[in-house]
Amino acid sequence: MSTAILTGTPAAGSPLEDDLRGLGFDVTVADGPDDLAVRLAAVPPAVRVALVHPRFTGHRHALRLALTDPRFPAGAVPGALAVDATARAELAAAVKELGATAAPDAVAEAIETSGTAVHRPELGVLTASVPSDDAELAAARAATAAVDDERVRLRSAVKSRDGFFTTYCVSTYSRYIARWCARRGLTPNQVTTASLVVALIAAACAATGTRTGYVAAGVLLLASFVLDCTDGQLARYSLQYSTLGAWLDATFDRAKEYAYYAGLALGAARNHDDVWALALGAMVLQSCRHIVDFSFNESNHDATANTSPTAALSDKLDSVGWTVWVRRMIVLPIGERWALIAVLTAATTPRVVFVVLLIGCALAACYTTAGRVLRSLTRRARRTDRAAQALGELADTGPLAEVVARFAGRGVPGLAAPALALLGGAAVVATAWLTPYGSWWPLVAAAVYTLTSGVAVAGPLKGSLDWLIPPFFRAAEYVTVLALAARSGVHGALPAAFGLVAAVAYHHYDTVYRIRGGTGAPPRGLVRATGGHEGRLLVVTALAALLATRPTYPTALAVLAGVLALMVLIESIRFWVSAGAPAVHDETGEPS
Repeated sequence: MSTAILTGTPAAGSPLEDDLRGLGFDVTVADGPDDLAVRLAAVPPAVRVALVHPRFTGHRHALRLALTDPRFPAGAVPGALAVDATARAELAAAVKELGATAAPDAVAEAIETSGTAVHRPELGVLTASVPSDDAELAAARAATAAVDDERVRLRSAVKSRDGFFTTYCVSTYSRYIARWCARRGLTPNQVTTASLVVALIAAACAATGTRTGYVAAGVLLLASFVLDCTDGQLARYSLQYSTLGAWLDATFDRAKEYAYYAGLALGAARNHDDVWALALGAMVLQSCRHIVDFSFNESNHDATANTSPTAALSDKLDSVGWTVWVRRMIVLPIGERWALIAVLTAATTPRVVFVVLLIGCALAACYTTAGRVLRSLTRRARRTDRAAQALGELADTGPLAEVVARFAGRGVPGLAAPALALLGGAAVVATAWLTPYGSWWPLVAAAVYTLTSGVAVAGPLKGSLDWLIPPFFRAAEYVTVLALAARSGVHGALPAAFGLVAAVAYHHYDTVYRIRGGTGAPPRGLVRATGGHEGRLLVVTALAALLATRPTYPTALAVLAGVLALMVLIESIRFWVSAGAPAVHDETGEPS
């Protein structure tokens, strides 16, 4: 149990001790500076410790935000400070140095001066103060009583920026489900797992191929999305963040959606309608949309001097209320997308679902990508080494392209790098689609692609459009797999290709969330072992040529998918359950 040490006796009638106990703290009162040092030393080193001024007056949720958030080594509001085990030494040193003046605010400043970041949460209408006399105390208590602490807590559980469907059709009631879960001791991870189970049941219902199954699948998919919103709201409501939760949150959305695609394809097959190519196309398009989002955001994560006229226009449009919602809906974020899929599943056929989904996602991709290209071309900014490194890691370059990059020296200037990536990818995709199945030309094109991709990443990726290089690589790899499987005409090739792309896409999503957490890409050993994007493309095109006249092509793809999935999952699970993994939770509300 965490320990809260009051630096004196609270004022008469103060709810401070009850508030701290309600937050899970074991409360003790120090009688002077010497006693404070003794009580602090008596707390086990691994325990979170809070120092609270006895005259602290404010909302319990203000204390919760500062003292219990596990994402930060230290947190503070006026009159209260808490540190975790990693900052205990700095806390003890500050208390010893300050002596008789070791009030929580002074200790927080001393810890910050020593180099430990102190998180100071935005309180908004919540109050937190240390009144100096009875008049100020009465005023502070009146200000606290004027604001409904629980109402603020419920409101803050919802992301400030979300899609229209999520905001108005889900979050209006899912926040209360989150509170219900919190009061019954349920954790966000349990809700996340429940969301996955419900989505898998929805996929199984879709796989029945019956109208009743389709209707049930649509309803369950929406229920899964409600739970998906609830888990994040529960985490924010109760500040239950964890590394395991970060991993679940980062991967389960994709697993649910793509499993549902597979369920629809299986259901259509029961009715003698083969839509595996459409299902794989939808997964490819959605994965490429995501890598465009991630790559663009990482390239501009810490860029300076953004003077793009396009960005200025976007800011102006944001000031007009209705345009905000229209623009958020156009990009077909996860709420709108899942609602569309659910309704179409219940009312139509899997083929209609995928055709409409592909059209909608393609239009959304064109809208967002065009805007980002214009913004990149018209901005005057300097991208940092960190951004260039992130783009290099997102590229997923394997050992063969690495060798080419070494010989290429400092790379190519200007727009040549993304142009090379685009031309090389387009060549291998076009060859896979247009040459006869079983031809060796796709393998030749893949070899050329290895050369162009190596040259494209030879230099630092700091160009205005270099953020397009990882999406070009993803599209080339995924679409080539789709083209070869579709052209083969071999029974089972497309489902096996679906599994292969799913395994590779998981590896790429895992890379993205590691980078967002500040820990960098997966180990280079894993990237080299999986071949990198160019190595896998060479293997897939070689298999298509070698096994063209044999029915074992689907088996070869399935084995490759299984080996890759096993390799990346073992490393991913090891990383995300380790103590060093970051608790990365999406708080941006960006479409996904």
